[in-house]
Amino acid sequence: MGSKTGISLMLFFFLLALSVRYTQKFKGFSFTILIFAAVTISMYYPTFFSSLGGFDLKKLIVPLLQIIMFGMGTAMSIKDFAGVVRMPKGVLVGICCQFTIMPILGFSIAHLFGFAPEIAAGIVLIGSSPSGLASNVMAYLAKANLALSVTLTAVSTVLAPIMTPLLMKFFAGQFVPIEFWPMMLSILKIVILPVIIGLVFNHFFHGKAKWLDKAMPIISMAGIALIITIITAAGRDSLLTIGLLLVLAAIIHNMAGYFLGYWAGRALKMSEQDCRTIALEVGMQNGGLASGIALEMGKVSTVGLAPAVFGPWMNISGSSLATWWRDKDSVKNVRFDNPNEH
Repeated sequence: MGSKTGISLMLFFFLLALSVRYTQKFKGFSFTILIFAAVTISMYYPTFFSSLGGFDLKKLIVPLLQIIMFGMGTAMSIKDFAGVVRMPKGVLVGICCQFTIMPILGFSIAHLFGFAPEIAAGIVLIGSSPSGLASNVMAYLAKANLALSVTLTAVSTVLAPIMTPLLMKFFAGQFVPIEFWPMMLSILKIVILPVIIGLVFNHFFHGKAKWLDKAMPIISMAGIALIITIITAAGRDSLLTIGLLLVLAAIIHNMAGYFLGYWAGRALKMSEQDCRTIALEVGMQNGGLASGIALEMGKVSTVGLAPAVFGPWMNISGSSLATWWRDKDSVKNVRFDNPNEH
């Protein structure tokens, strides 16, 4: 009976993802719905996603992340870092909010909910991670400051080898032992090295490998889906116990990040576009990196659970917020062009 339920649920999410792909308003949610299909199948059949022919599938996580980060590098250029000079206030505010608001929120929520130490450390870890490429997509959809968004992602990623272990040592060190240098080396290996190779590739082969430009987003999405599936299978028993509570923690953490990021910008008299950008950059973290660090710590089935749960939720909330902002602007424009229409 349980087996049939699992297959039925997976098919439902899969068909729903295909259906919304053909709608203008909801097609941005198709990938997230596919993640739900993947999570469903791994919850019902965890053994299929634990090992294959004696090979431990968890060993795929770091290589997959390196491929995703290489793709991130190919989508960036050195010019993205020049935004620090052009938009110093926006970058400073965004980075300060990123590395203060989210780890403090993560630590507070972990304490408030009374999670087990390793689950709590995972919540701090996702809060201590830099933003990812998804925030750039949401900034574009939200008609925010895309240049600032790309610069903030680039700068927070470069700062991650120092800031993430430092914040983890300070906050998560109260839950589990944290080793600064091994974590720093892990981030350099998982993120910085592949991103640099991607940047170099983009510099020398920009426009010459169009097949790669088309393939990388698909490869990245498939990689993210597989990583979440493997982590879900590994932490299935813990998820059955604290799953709903972890989802609630993800919602509070993420929504508070958007709210505080946006109003920090408003308090400092920044433009509406810049405030939206900072909200999205602060609220959306690089869940893949957090998963990789959890694996390197040898605790992917516990510390890795928060990144696996928070990741899909951030895509749902980010897409929804960006769409709401975009539609809000459209309504304003209609009223401006046609003041007599109601």
